[in-house]
Amino acid sequence: MSTLKSFIKNTLVYGIAAVLPKAINVFLVALHTKILPSTADFNINTEYYVWAAYFNVLLTFGMETTFFKFFNSEKDKTQVLNTTFTMVGLVALLLLTPLFFLADTIAPVLEFSETNHFRILIITALLDTLVVIPFAYLRVKNKALNYAVFKILNITIYAILNLLFLWYIPTHGNESSLNWFHTTSKVGYIFLANLIASALIFALLLPMFLKFKIQLNTTLLKRMLSYSWPILIAGIAYITNENLDKLILPRYLNKSIAGAYAGTYKLGVFMSLFITAFKLGAEPFFFNIAKQKNAKATYALILEWFTILGALIVLFIVAYIDFFAGLLLKQPEYFETLAIVPVILLANLLLGIYNNLSVWYKNTGQTRYAMYFSVLGGILTVLGLVTMVPILGYMGAAWVTFVVYAIMMVTSYTYGQKHYKTPYNITKIGGLFLLISALSFTSFYFFRGNFLINTGFILFTLGLIYYSEQKFIKQRLFNR
Repeated sequence: MSTLKSFIKNTLVYGIAAVLPKAINVFLVALHTKILPSTADFNINTEYYVWAAYFNVLLTFGMETTFFKFFNSEKDKTQVLNTTFTMVGLVALLLLTPLFFLADTIAPVLEFSETNHFRILIITALLDTLVVIPFAYLRVKNKALNYAVFKILNITIYAILNLLFLWYIPTHGNESSLNWFHTTSKVGYIFLANLIASALIFALLLPMFLKFKIQLNTTLLKRMLSYSWPILIAGIAYITNENLDKLILPRYLNKSIAGAYAGTYKLGVFMSLFITAFKLGAEPFFFNIAKQKNAKATYALILEWFTILGALIVLFIVAYIDFFAGLLLKQPEYFETLAIVPVILLANLLLGIYNNLSVWYKNTGQTRYAMYFSVLGGILTVLGLVTMVPILGYMGAAWVTFVVYAIMMVTSYTYGQKHYKTPYNITKIGGLFLLISALSFTSFYFFRGNFLINTGFILFTLGLIYYSEQKFIKQRLFNR
């Protein structure tokens, strides 16, 4: 198989492995909002997975990316594999074992509703951490299909068990068959499903563990840790940007409102799917054309079309907001916080633009700026949330997300133009963003549910885009 064909195949497979779980999670949001008794229960579910995200970043401490770097650059690849696997496993065991036995003390501090849930999180975090390097090994050895199969199997098992525990067994009168699992709320079965899925994937990967040795090369490890710590800092900052609002809101507002906010926030998944799919295709392409003469012009064109497509998605979701909300949010309590949707969608569009702009520091080798921008975002998120949530409530949290991503985007663009000047059409991109923002807020606040007017907004935008881009569209699509 040629290098190009191999690249296309691997990109497609990894794309499916990344996008399909997000798509399945859309279905699970609908299931959870329908089955869980209240928005407060959905808040419990949300907080659990926020803590899971923090554990994931802390326990891997940037070693997955570091493994890729050193495996490709070092001669003794076995030493890299064994040292990385041993260090990640050792840190996970040393940190999580005390937490498990001190769960009765720690769980209330973190405001877990049940100690049992916290213990499940600890075990699941351990299992998920132990398979990080085996998964990385599959990727670095170009075993894309194996990687995708395990990832898709994991989310499939999780989804099936959710259906089984939350819907099938209760509706068929067999709830007594779950008496062996002690939980006071249905949300506990979601965590149990996650644990079982992780345990099964761990068991399936056990044969791979036989290839690894418990071995630490301290000289190599020092070099690896010096490379990984900025990734750890950036990872913590990123999780803070994405998720801290879900932890802050219940501390200032009641858990029901916080749960409604978290559920409504999930409507941003449609934009997230677009960003993920685009990133998977664009990122390797960016590197492939980096040395070409017209690379910067191509980057500018890609950002322009990313913004156009993203803007259309934002407007389409807001224009038919009640339809999309009805797909995911199955109880009326969630509709109380729908006002955050235009803000969150626009914030995600800004994040997507920021991701596109990252090409400058990747191509110039100045990846430390990724850490700087993420840390800046993390600090602003913390300050913004503790300042704005007491004043504006959940809308304050949404606007903080928007403003933080806007600042990160502008900062990255400003530094990028100094180090890697690219001819982005800021006037066109900025104008389109302002137009979509105005149409989205007008649609939501003045014409929500008005099918004709909202459809008119979409047709107007499509017409304007065609008028502006007709030369490009005719050349590329119709070969004129």
